[in-house]
Amino acid sequence: MTKEPLPIEQVLTADQTAILALNNEHAAELSWLEPERLSVLLGEAFYTRRIGALEAFIMCFDQDASYDSPNFFWFRERYARFVYVDRVVVAAGARGRGHARRLYEDLFDHARRGGHTIVTCEVNADPPNPASDAFHATLGFAEVGDAVIHGGKKSVRYYAKSIAA
Repeated sequence: MTKEPLPIEQVLTADQTAILALNNEHAAELSWLEPERLSVLLGEAFYTRRIGALEAFIMCFDQDASYDSPNFFWFRERYARFVYVDRVVVAAGARGRGHARRLYEDLFDHARRGGHTIVTCEVNADPPNPASDAFHATLGFAEVGDAVIHGGKKSVRYYAKSIAA
């Protein structure tokens, strides 16, 4: 008998403590968040979803967000309309179940319904994140640029994927 996948659900206010903990476990790949900052970001987000009690989550912004990330600004300077994947993370014990792929597929559908044709993201080049590079390549993302940010402490690769119908 095949086990049904856990549903993809809207992030709720009650999820913030669990999201903060999961995010900060992966701060090297994402970035550290304080509770107040997470609350503000969730309020600005175009798309936030979770799987399970918090096996995985994703948070994305569109071009109209009030967001001060240098990566978001990079895309805003180059694209008139886009969805930016700010963070997606799967808990260590839930990896290999297809959660990230399902969240992205749901995002692509949601973004298309919202009239978007491009989804963007960034992946660390230094410190490197080869698993994320490979994952995004399998989803059809292509590298569109790079940058050194945070006073030279981090370098990133920028990716974009066309989701036109």
